[in-house]
Amino acid sequence: MDVNLISDTVTRPTPGMLQAMMEARVGDDVFKEDPTVNALEDEVARLFGKEAALFFPSGTMANQTGIKLHTQPGEQLICDKFAHIYNYEGGGVSFNSGVSCKLVDGERGMMTAAQVEASINPPDFYHSPRTTLVCIENTTNKGGGACWDFEELRRIREVCDRHGLKYHLDGARIWNALVARKEVASDYGSLFDTISVCLSKGLGCPVGSLLVGSKSDMDKALRIRKVLGGGMRQVGYLAAAGRYALEHHLGRLEEDHRRAREIGAMLSSKPYVRYVAPVETNIVIFELDPAAATDAEMVSALNARGIRLIGMGQGKLRLVTHLDYTEAMHQYTLSALDGLSFGRA
Repeated sequence: MDVNLISDTVTRPTPGMLQAMMEARVGDDVFKEDPTVNALEDEVARLFGKEAALFFPSGTMANQTGIKLHTQPGEQLICDKFAHIYNYEGGGVSFNSGVSCKLVDGERGMMTAAQVEASINPPDFYHSPRTTLVCIENTTNKGGGACWDFEELRRIREVCDRHGLKYHLDGARIWNALVARKEVASDYGSLFDTISVCLSKGLGCPVGSLLVGSKSDMDKALRIRKVLGGGMRQVGYLAAAGRYALEHHLGRLEEDHRRAREIGAMLSSKPYVRYVAPVETNIVIFELDPAAATDAEMVSALNARGIRLIGMGQGKLRLVTHLDYTEAMHQYTLSALDGLSFGRA
């Protein structure tokens, strides 16, 4: 059996999604004349209680546009040390916006309002960068799919308001957080100035993210997207996948979460595993007992059984459940993990 648990980005469109894509009405989105893109943008903006949204080819580009919207070269943003914008966007914060990052030592990718406030540079001290932006990631990738406490996010908003800072949410997996915590998207829209949301992770689309915010910010974002090369033409075929996913794939995310919890429980019971991060959504991060096996041995043992996972470095291994990970694959994976043994265990 071939089981790919490297990421939730490995999914393929379902038959229903492909049909929706084939039937999409399209136009030239660079001229804002693609009706399906326009409908998707309106739908997502309404969902989050925002004035407007803009479609992007990737979440990285959406995040980078959000950062550029809120900063000027030489300034500084605050984020957790695990943040995707710092670790996995190719240095785009500095390259695209000329901005540095003040890294906070949070818990599983989540920092507190007190830590944020302590990280703000004095605005009248011209030797240090001016702090202008706070960036949050929910759920946290390196934190194992952890969901932020909404009240802490609200307290960080209050810090931003007191100090005149903008507030951006990297919501690549916000859909997972909304389902896991039974939260409402518009509550997030009321807190953040801009939010990026991804369609190609939990929702199973082949391509696409959106940035949501005020109408004036999205007008500016349109120009930034152009500069970054993100303008596309008959992109309604991709937007149709997003509209389909919002209707059909949101509710089923709990299946991914359940399966991830069961994988986490199985790993926690095995003598070759030293630590499993708390599993809240669809990501399982774990560490091996070095006396039992190395990361390379674990990856090789699972690859031999047709199960793929990823090493994140620093002794961490990651499994991610997703739309294409079926119950049959799940039972096979649990059995494989249960039957693993290593010579040094």
